[in-house]
Amino acid sequence: MSTWSTTLDAADIQDPQLRKDFTEQRSLVARYKRAAYTAVRLLLPRPLVPHLIAAIAFMHHTDNLLDHGPPAQRRDAYKAWEVAVRSSLATGHSDHPVIRPLLHVCTRHPHLPGHLKEFLATAATDLEFTGFTTEADYQRYLDQYSLPAFILVACLLAPADEPTGYRAACRTYIDGSQRLDFVNDLAEDLANDRLTIPQDTLLRHGVTRNDLEHAKDTPEVRTLLKHLLQQARTTLAASHHVTALLPPANRPFVRALIALEEATATAAEAKGPGILTSPARPAAPATLRILTREYLHTRRLRHPARRIR
Repeated sequence: MSTWSTTLDAADIQDPQLRKDFTEQRSLVARYKRAAYTAVRLLLPRPLVPHLIAAIAFMHHTDNLLDHGPPAQRRDAYKAWEVAVRSSLATGHSDHPVIRPLLHVCTRHPHLPGHLKEFLATAATDLEFTGFTTEADYQRYLDQYSLPAFILVACLLAPADEPTGYRAACRTYIDGSQRLDFVNDLAEDLANDRLTIPQDTLLRHGVTRNDLEHAKDTPEVRTLLKHLLQQARTTLAASHHVTALLPPANRPFVRALIALEEATATAAEAKGPGILTSPARPAAPATLRILTREYLHTRRLRHPARRIR
């Protein structure tokens, strides 16, 4: 793995303030999801690494504003954030350490501002979330929030003229990823008064919110969790074809991203109703195997004439 300073140089980020901003966002992302951060550093071309980290950091910051605190406070915080981001996009300037690096990324990826505006137009969907009555409600949430959020990162991995079918493939991936997150984060979400499983799904399985809040280990709860994780697995498996739509240099990273999600699903399945008290994490050996396998693919791409032992 190259040094961070070398990575910033490769991305032609020379301004001292910007280098500091990108470094701060790198630290945030590394704390947020260590395995995904390691995949970014190991598997992506160095000039792209800071750009992707800035986009992930922006999404993490926005998620925090939308998810934490009383409803009125969250609404006010997000509204002020939306105004700040839109103003910065219009002027090309910002004093905020999360927005400044993102503006720099916009100068290198001219299609990103359009995706940012699309996301800002619908992000308040997450503020208004009170739960899903049906699967259709979940699908609307996916289209209005999860997909526009993911596209902020995904658009940096694809060519500027995104290939036909790329957005649909991204939707398949984020559908599987979101389903997995909703199961894996049940304990935290319920503690924050968010029930992310559709009511009709609970009814079909004979499970109540009270069962989940009290982490009951019943046959019905086990069957429900197995069903939800299988849904996530099936959709993640269907998303693998997205890699064929990417430049070869970016494919190992996306393969690793999907494989890490699948390893998380395996860990969640093993944990069973224990997932109702704390999230599952992929086993360290599984994570290491995934990253090592894709790193070897990356080395072969970068040094085709060199034999990798």
